[in-house]
Amino acid sequence: MDYTRISDANVITEKFMDSILVQPRYIDSVVADLSITFLGEKFDMPVMTPAFSHLKNFNGREKTGLEEYSIAAKECNILNFCGMMENDQFQKIMDTGAKTVRIVKPYADHGKVIDQMQYAANAGAFAIGMDIDHIFGENGYDVVVGEDMAQQTMEMMYEYVQLTKLPFVVKGVLSVEDAVKCAEIGAKAIIVSHHHGRVPYAVPPMMILPEIKDAIEGSGVQIIVDCGIATGADVFKALALGADAAAVGRSMMPSLEKDGVEGVKSFLGKVGSELRYMMSSCGFARVSDVDDSVLFMA
Repeated sequence: MDYTRISDANVITEKFMDSILVQPRYIDSVVADLSITFLGEKFDMPVMTPAFSHLKNFNGREKTGLEEYSIAAKECNILNFCGMMENDQFQKIMDTGAKTVRIVKPYADHGKVIDQMQYAANAGAFAIGMDIDHIFGENGYDVVVGEDMAQQTMEMMYEYVQLTKLPFVVKGVLSVEDAVKCAEIGAKAIIVSHHHGRVPYAVPPMMILPEIKDAIEGSGVQIIVDCGIATGADVFKALALGADAAAVGRSMMPSLEKDGVEGVKSFLGKVGSELRYMMSSCGFARVSDVDDSVLFMA
C-alpha cells in the first residue's frame, strides 16, 4: 500500500471542505437576501477581502494591488482588510473610501504596534486588529520583511483593545482557548484561520469553527473564517458551520493581477451569485438563517 504523508494544511483544508456535502430544500424557498450587519454596519454580502500586504502594481497599472482590491471592496460594499504596511501606505488604502480593517503585525517594537493602531484610528479605519499567527517562526520568534515579531500576552492585547473606541479584530484564531481569550479581552470579531498553512497539519478552520462558535456564544464576538475560500459554496458552508462571514484570499489573485478593480468586482460578483443560489436552493432566505441542518459529511 502506497502512502505519502501530507503535512500541508492547505491540502488538508481543501479535502475537508470538499467532504462537506449539501442537501437542497426547494419547496417554499425564496430568492435569498445576502445583506448582513457586521460590527454594526450593513454590507451587501458576507464576503470580505483578505488582509494582504506588499502587493505591487500589476501589469504596469498606476495603483497597487492593495489599492485596487480596496476600490473593488468599496464598490461592492463589502468589508475590506489590509495587512502589514507602513502608515503612508495605509493612508492610500483609506483614500479609496473602502471601509477597512487594519491588521497590524505583532511587532517586537511595541511602540510601532501602538503607533500603527493609533494612526489607523485617526485615519478613519473601520476597525483595527492584530495578526497573532505571525508571532512564531521556525527559529523562534518570526521575522517578517526584516521586522522582528514578539510574544503577545492577554495584557498586551487588552491594551490594544483599550487604545480606541474602534472594534478590535484578532486574526489567526484556530482554537477554542484563543477564541475565549479574545472574548475576554473585549475583541469584537475574530478571524478563524491558519494563515495559508503556516503550521504543518493545522486543523482546517471550518473543522474547528463549530466548537469556537459554541464556546463564545452570547459574547457578541462575530466570526469570520478564511483559508481556501474560493466560491459561493465555500462561503455557504462557512456560514452553515457558524461563521458570520468569510474572507476570500489567494483565490482572487488571478482576477486582481489580470484585470485590477474590474477583475476583483467580477470575481466577487460570481462568489456572491453562487452564494445566493446555494442559500435559495437550501431554503435560507437570509444569511442569519443559514445553519448546518443541510450539511452532510461524505
